[in-house]
Amino acid sequence: MNIVKNDIDAVNALVSLQVSKADYEEKVEKTLRDYRKKANIPGFRPGMVPVSLIKKMYGKAVLAEEINKVVSDGIFNYIKENNLNILGEPLPNETEQAPIDFDTMDEFEFKFDLGLAPEFDITIDKKDKIKFYEISLTDEMIENQVKQYTGRFGQYIQVTEVDEKDVIKGDLKEVGAGENGIMVEAGVLSPGYIKSNSQKKLFIGAKIGDTIKFNPTKAFENPAEIASLLKITKDDVENITADFEMTITGITRYIESEINESLFDKVYGEGVVKTETEFREKIKENIQRNLDADSNYKFGFDAREALVKKLEKVVFPDAFLKRWVLASNEKMSAEKLDEDYAAMIEDLKWHLIKEKMAKDNEVKVEAEDINTYGRKIALAQFAQYGMPNVPDDILDNYVKDMIKDEKSIKNVIDGVVNDKVVAIIKENVKLDTKKITIEDFNKMLEAK
Repeated sequence: MNIVKNDIDAVNALVSLQVSKADYEEKVEKTLRDYRKKANIPGFRPGMVPVSLIKKMYGKAVLAEEINKVVSDGIFNYIKENNLNILGEPLPNETEQAPIDFDTMDEFEFKFDLGLAPEFDITIDKKDKIKFYEISLTDEMIENQVKQYTGRFGQYIQVTEVDEKDVIKGDLKEVGAGENGIMVEAGVLSPGYIKSNSQKKLFIGAKIGDTIKFNPTKAFENPAEIASLLKITKDDVENITADFEMTITGITRYIESEINESLFDKVYGEGVVKTETEFREKIKENIQRNLDADSNYKFGFDAREALVKKLEKVVFPDAFLKRWVLASNEKMSAEKLDEDYAAMIEDLKWHLIKEKMAKDNEVKVEAEDINTYGRKIALAQFAQYGMPNVPDDILDNYVKDMIKDEKSIKNVIDGVVNDKVVAIIKENVKLDTKKITIEDFNKMLEAK
């Protein structure tokens, strides 16, 4: 096979592949022999079908398939061997490709368009100034986290007198309706959800065994709440006007956990924290770690913006890229592509910058990096479910399952490279450090 590359310009090239009979003949013959062995054609014993008949039935399809493999392998091997940094994938040329006739031709020429990544230099030094937002850690943050833990690890107890946040269980009956009225066994309500202050006061201070007369339609604004309490449909709520009596049979109260070793063990594991001082220090460390991660996350975006701006005059093979996106994504319309293309190029610029910086700085991704990054993802996900302390064996198994998936491991590796490149940028530029409150920091992110 003879392959020739003609550069159209700095970012577009035309590759011609000349395929001779010697490139595919042996493979075609072998495939047809295999077809002959397996063919089950009436009138012929297995393996005894004439070769001429096999060629007549399958020859053209086999020829086309084998040539396609030869061409595909040929062009991608050529790209690899010549270290071509292409964008997207090769596309069949639409203007110079001559017609192909598998019935009459035994030598073929295929032409492909290539989109090439632009050559560029990216330099960073202390002349490059990028903002770094240092989020202030406050005592209020620590106290709020303590309250979250004491609230999360509290317990329900049975009490004898009603307070606003308690849950009351009792039997209800419609007043003045006799046996035909609505009666509910073990109905449940909480005074804290009653909108009317006058109705709410009827329950505060009541005791087990007391009977409270109240009006559900005055107590609750939402028909769904009334329907749930009286065990009727929302449509039937429209007909409810009467008062009801509720005889209290139980009062349940949720009390927050005390700040003691039992709480420490539930939050961080048995024996990890032993005193309230250590508990608060541990909380402080975790908050600071999260704040640092948020600061670095924002810095990564600002660094990307600053470096991508350096490539604003770099030319890309726009026509090729648009054609490739439409060819590889059936759901993408030309109109949507035009709308999204600028953002795609910004993403592509950042991708190329990361690749170049990783190569120039000999960034390597080791197994330890993958494990560390995977654990970071796992910890963040567990934290969302209120699990700040997860045993190592669970984390290890989570990471093992994660990296079994090809897409997941690719995302992890991309994440590791991204973090390492951002760290290199942070080390080499001048940081314009600015202290900021968490409230202002969040507002800034929301405004983006």
